[in-house]
Amino acid sequence: MTALSRVPLFPLHTVLYPGGRLPLRIFEQRYVGMAKASLRDDSPFGVCRIVRGDEVLSTRDTAGGAAPEFAKVGTLARIETWDMPEQGILHIGAAGGSRFEVRSHTVERDGLIVAELATVAAEPQVPLDPQWKPLAELVEVLAARASAQQFPAQRAYDDASWVGYRLCEMLPLPLSTKQNLLEIDDAEARLASLRSFLAQHGVLS
Repeated sequence: MTALSRVPLFPLHTVLYPGGRLPLRIFEQRYVGMAKASLRDDSPFGVCRIVRGDEVLSTRDTAGGAAPEFAKVGTLARIETWDMPEQGILHIGAAGGSRFEVRSHTVERDGLIVAELATVAAEPQVPLDPQWKPLAELVEVLAARASAQQFPAQRAYDDASWVGYRLCEMLPLPLSTKQNLLEIDDAEARLASLRSFLAQHGVLS
């Protein structure tokens, strides 16, 4: 793992995976400022799933330094596209990079969370075993229905990690399950869990 310092976090009711796409509509001033700094410095911010609390804090909560409770494993994000269609509203398209573990964090006066974190090494590229081919075919079907903002342009249907991450994003899994699948460090174990879920729901035999 590689230690990083002072990376701003954006807790959300979602889970971002490496290689994934995250469109965001940002209007809270602390996150608008975070996004502008990320664009200016070409630097990432961290996305963590909210475990307890809200994405939007009241003025009273912000003044008190309150912050939602969030998962300690998340994914770095870099802004690829942005637009400001109206004053104070920023639309961005971010891409998921490395996973990370939060080691410590502080809450700034405006409520922005800044963390000391360590990045998690990328999973080794594992060729997709033939037993997982039905999962890759399902990803292809789902990708055909997804918008360009929601699905990466580069495809890797022969990569076990890539197929697993894309299924995690698109299947209607509970957020706690999505988080657990993010934290797994074994691509084939992730695929096995996804196949079990699909079999239970009658999607795969």
